[in-house]
Amino acid sequence: MYEQTGIPTERMIRAQFPRNKKILFRPKAIIECYQEIPCNPCEKSCPFNAITIGEDVHQRPLINFDKCTGCGICVYSCPGQAIMVTMLKDGKAYFKIPYDFDELPKVGEWWNALDRQGRVLSRCKIEHVSRARQATHMMSVITVSLEQPFLYRFATIQKPE
Repeated sequence: MYEQTGIPTERMIRAQFPRNKKILFRPKAIIECYQEIPCNPCEKSCPFNAITIGEDVHQRPLINFDKCTGCGICVYSCPGQAIMVTMLKDGKAYFKIPYDFDELPKVGEWWNALDRQGRVLSRCKIEHVSRARQATHMMSVITVSLEQPFLYRFATIQKPE
């Protein structure tokens, strides 16, 4: 199915998360890089050596959740926007996601939370907005919170109409 639609299955998504949800009580990077492509900025940018690809840059990145601090540097560095940082706290799921649109949300606003097919799941609260200069443009990382049951389904945000 992924090869036809580009949308990962739930099984593929869950495989990127730690098996033990307790690990997510601290922020951890979740890498949804499903193809073997020549890329390694995530490995090179991680100051904690939590992400490994190895000698062959075509290999998919692997994350060591014990080393990952959830700093989010890899989110900024991934040209495919395939990394987010996730944390569980007080019954909510928090996500730091890449956001590459001109109109930025504002802290405290409520936006639509979308799944990987672009369908609205729920509303999510904008918790933090940060921007950093990348090689060719400004990149934003948005932190949102939403209900924990959407942990494996959440992908991105959309401004409500």
